[in-house]
Amino acid sequence: MGTAFFDATNEVEIRPRNCEPLSSHSDAGKGQLRNAAMLQALAAAFWIPQAGLLAVSVDRIADGGGLHNVLWLAFGILALGLIKSCLEAAGGRLAFRAARTELTRKRQLAVAALSQSSPTDRGRPASGKAASVIGEQAELIVLYLARFQPARIKASLVPFVILVFIMPVSWVAALVLLLAAPLIPIFMALIGWRAQAASERQLVATGGLNCFLLDRLRGLTTIRALDAVDATAGRLRHEAELLRARTMSVLKVAFLSSAVLELFAALGVAMIAVYVGFSLLGEIRFGTWSGRLDLEDGLFILLLAPAFFEPLRELSAVWHDRAAGESALKALDGLAADALPIAGAAEAVLTAGGKAPDIYLENLAFRYGADEPLVLDGFNLKIAAGEHLALLGASGCGKSTLLSLISGLAPCGGRIVVGGIELRDETAAILRGAMAWIGQKPHIFAGTVAANIALGRPGISRGNVADALDAVSLGKVADAYGSRPLGEGGIGLSGGEALRLAIARAACNPHLEIILADEPTAHLDAATAADVAESLLALARGRTLVVATHDPQLAARMHRTVRIDTDFVMREAAE
Repeated sequence: MGTAFFDATNEVEIRPRNCEPLSSHSDAGKGQLRNAAMLQALAAAFWIPQAGLLAVSVDRIADGGGLHNVLWLAFGILALGLIKSCLEAAGGRLAFRAARTELTRKRQLAVAALSQSSPTDRGRPASGKAASVIGEQAELIVLYLARFQPARIKASLVPFVILVFIMPVSWVAALVLLLAAPLIPIFMALIGWRAQAASERQLVATGGLNCFLLDRLRGLTTIRALDAVDATAGRLRHEAELLRARTMSVLKVAFLSSAVLELFAALGVAMIAVYVGFSLLGEIRFGTWSGRLDLEDGLFILLLAPAFFEPLRELSAVWHDRAAGESALKALDGLAADALPIAGAAEAVLTAGGKAPDIYLENLAFRYGADEPLVLDGFNLKIAAGEHLALLGASGCGKSTLLSLISGLAPCGGRIVVGGIELRDETAAILRGAMAWIGQKPHIFAGTVAANIALGRPGISRGNVADALDAVSLGKVADAYGSRPLGEGGIGLSGGEALRLAIARAACNPHLEIILADEPTAHLDAATAADVAESLLALARGRTLVVATHDPQLAARMHRTVRIDTDFVMREAAE
């Protein structure tokens, strides 16, 4: 699925690449889960010969037999019990491993889909919701796959096998079980619809509460400054109470499904017990194919009757896991639904940087959604090789969007040609590898200054990092921190230092040919902005530089400026 975008000039529809549905299972995962379910079903079926041996043993003891008459039968029951336990354990272990493997695969797909979605996508899920779904709610899939899927197969096979063994002994007992069994899945299905709806509402409430907490934690300073602590606490109590109510509704439905199963299972076993009891007393003389029901046959039927309902009871016990697991799958699938993809998400093998390329934009058309107005319409621009260009214009006119399009971070209509190579899915990765993006708020990770510059990229030595630090005048900052980590989000660095660190990151890219800077001097004082601009221009020597800015002083230092108005008319002004 995806949001459709149209080139306004030639009405060519552009759709994001389709990803594999998260709700689908891999063939290997299906096979392992099927094998696990068959092992558990086989283990449950081992109770049939155990019940037969136990019925024979009791019958012999009732006829006056001694220990020697039942000793080998007892060993047989013990051996079958050990085999049954081993099969059950092996099936459960295999199901759990298969479920964990499937969960890992689905998480990887979800994370890959999020990482390949465009940063310009306004429909991207909030980070709190994404973290809640991938980290917490996704764990429900393990219970769904490891418990419900094997239980469903066992419930469809084991009762049928038991019925096959009871039918030759007593057609009345088989008929009673046959009539009682369908009532259980019918009522479970009716209750299951409510259970799934309740689980989905509960997962939505959980994700909403996580988003609320993350947002308020990020804005604690603002909340205190606006004296909104009490209002925030009240909203938090309301959200927590909503989550509690929805969690309790899920538990109510789960208990209801268990009560329904226990009722019908108890009625079925009671009817079998009544029939067998009166048959042994001689009050009922029908129900068998020949003769009268004896102790051995009656005990055999009584032992198998609870086992007939046992798989259905297990299915009821994990019915809530099904509702929660399918809701979690739907939530995982929804993270990447209708996402704008970036072009060429695959990694590319890069060669050493060459000469600065030119950039040609032809008839670009872009909108954020099918129902939203065009941000760019028939946009054309030629940027010469090694040119430093400033994009000026009011907020919302499309300056940052234009930088995203040049780097292939959003699909659009028209053509983008970089150094004679058209930007497409198959070329975007290698073209983007020669670009550096410098935003007004670069993200700083919890790590050392050197680690934040190298970012784990291969081929970057300590000497490269030291040269980059000296180039942006951050050597003293790095020496002051030494091996101590920076705080997450750049705690400990000023805004200007964080921006110069981002420039140092770009300086360590040996393939760098194009620099895209989005408001690099915004929210900085004049002196700091001048330092950042100087570092940026030093890095841009011999390279193509495109800057989106409101800063007239920075724009004045570019080779050329292009003004983008809200009516999509460009006006050029030479330096």
